[in-house]
Formats: sequence, structure tokens, C-alpha cells
Amino acid sequence: MISYIRGPLTEIDEDVIVVEGAGVGYNIKVPKSLLDELPDMGKEVRIYTYLQVREDAMSLFGFLTRQDLKMFKQLLGVNGIGPKGALGLLSAMRPDDLRLAIITGDAKAISKAPGIGSKTAQRVILDLKDRIAIDEVMPAAVVGQGESGRESSLADAGREAIDALTALGYSGMEAAKAVRQVEITESMTVEEVLKASLKHLAF
Repeated sequence: MISYIRGPLTEIDEDVIVVEGAGVGYNIKVPKSLLDELPDMGKEVRIYTYLQVREDAMSLFGFLTRQDLKMFKQLLGVNGIGPKGALGLLSAMRPDDLRLAIITGDAKAISKAPGIGSKTAQRVILDLKDRIAIDEVMPAAVVGQGESGRESSLADAGREAIDALTALGYSGMEAAKAVRQVEITESMTVEEVLKASLKHLAF
């Protein structure tokens, strides 16, 4: 019904913002992880929205990108997670981090969100793992898109480094985030990718 709202940002209050559009102030619930990315008060912002309609109320939920709105809608498709739970998850974890946790099967990271137990975290992974494209959160060098031998070699090095890091005790999400920060080149061995990744984990 409402694809997005564009206008000056007029209020910020914990997990709610107000955006003025055509003279109307729209009260929009947003994840807390989004607040740091908002422009200064009075500056124009575009918020992509989801409208929840209930018998007793209508609520707008908003995100800065269509991709993050898509993540919110995907969470709503998981049994036992409503708008409040989905917003809580995206408040506890940035959308990209949540996607990484789902792809790497890191239920422990997901279950840290308020109101999300280990069973629900496992359900999120089970329901959404095949619906999230790895290239949404990992660089092409690790994903291995394309058909060339070079791309395949880079992908293998990245995946093996992730496997090695998880074997060392890091979570799947921690390992994937560290490898994502490494600019993998054709000349790098798995050991070199691993060492470079460990440097990022040291900070």
C-alpha cells in the first residue's frame, strides 16, 4: 500500500522516527541498528515501509533499503515471528550480520536477540537459508560467481579459510565476516587468506 515515504526527518525517539510527507508526519517503527545511519534532523530521508493492519491499530515499519525491508518480510514468514520479533532481531543485529548468521548457520548469534530462543533461531535458519543469496553479503571472490577457473580458485580459498576459522572455534558469522574483509588475490594460498582473516579478528 505504501512503498516508501520521503521527506524531512522531524523526530527520533528510541525505535520510532517521524518523517514528514506532503504535510503529514508519519510515525514509523524502525530497528535500533538503523538509527546510526539516519541523516541529521531536518534532512530528507527515504524510508521503505511495511504496513501492519490489525483490528485495533495500523503500524508502519521502516527501513533504509529495499533489501532490508525484504529481510524483515522474510522474517515475518517464519512461524512464531511477528513484526515485533522481526524488528527486535534487526535491532539486535544489523541486517547484513543477520544474513551472514543465517547463511553460516550461526544459531547462537541469532538467539542473542531479545525474545529469540535457540529453537526459534534454528527455525529462522532452516526457513530462510535457501532464500538468501550468499552474494548479498559476501564478495564475488568468496562466492565464486562465474565459470572461470580463477574465480573458482578464489572461492575455494575463501571457503576453506572460513572452514578453518570455525574449526578454530570462531562462529560461522565471525569467520565469514573476517574473510569478507580480505581482498583475496589469485596468488594467495588458503594459509595466507587465513592469516589475513585472523588479523581482522584480532581487533
